[in-house]
Amino acid sequence: MMRKFIAELLGTGLLVFFGVGVATLDFGFKFDGGSIAAGVVATALAFGLVLLALAYVLGPISGCHVNPAVTLGALLARRVSLAEAAVYWIAQLAGGILGALLLWAMFSTSPDYSRSATGLGTNGWGAASDIHIGAGGAFLAEVVLTALFVFVVLGVTGKLGNTATAGMVIGLSLTVVHLIGIPITGTSVNPARSLGPALVVGGTALSQVWLFIVAPLAGGAIAAVLHWVIFPPAPGSVDPEQARVAEAGSGTIA
Repeated sequence: MMRKFIAELLGTGLLVFFGVGVATLDFGFKFDGGSIAAGVVATALAFGLVLLALAYVLGPISGCHVNPAVTLGALLARRVSLAEAAVYWIAQLAGGILGALLLWAMFSTSPDYSRSATGLGTNGWGAASDIHIGAGGAFLAEVVLTALFVFVVLGVTGKLGNTATAGMVIGLSLTVVHLIGIPITGTSVNPARSLGPALVVGGTALSQVWLFIVAPLAGGAIAAVLHWVIFPPAPGSVDPEQARVAEAGSGTIA
């Protein structure tokens, strides 16, 4: 369990450091060259590619959830126990905060950085959204995008999935989610990714972060239900993960 805790802590921290780091460089420091489209593509690829790499490295240890919404989906799909999910959530939230703090410590040494002006790749709606979307639209977007992402994760890591290509599919799915979500909310689909930067920046980002915790969790729960409806377990069958949980006393999505 300690190895899984460290894996989730490290994985979430790295996801925030690289993904949010690129977002800050593009939209905060304006390295996108004035092209929002270029910034969106670069940031989407950063999140997707780092998760792709982490999935293959950390997947065999913890399943590489690095996202409380994914862990909730796995819990509802009976891939992990409640006790294990709690450990994952603590590790993920701590990792997201540590990743954001490390990123802020690095950027703050630049004379061009301002926590209020440059920010730290936070999520938001209204004035904090590129399209000035309302709270209702932001909530709906985060639910739908997270539901799609977690549904894919549950599908490719289930008994019908291919472990050799699972990491690639998951990484590319996160990339697609960011391509549409960044102009809308900055794309959360991950409460740990949103909480860390919001705590560092404060202000509007911190006052709005509740939506980027609640909506992704709702999306994760919906994904678990959809997965159960579309891929129901055969009567009398025993899921390999559940059998492993019963034998070892703990479970994993890997």
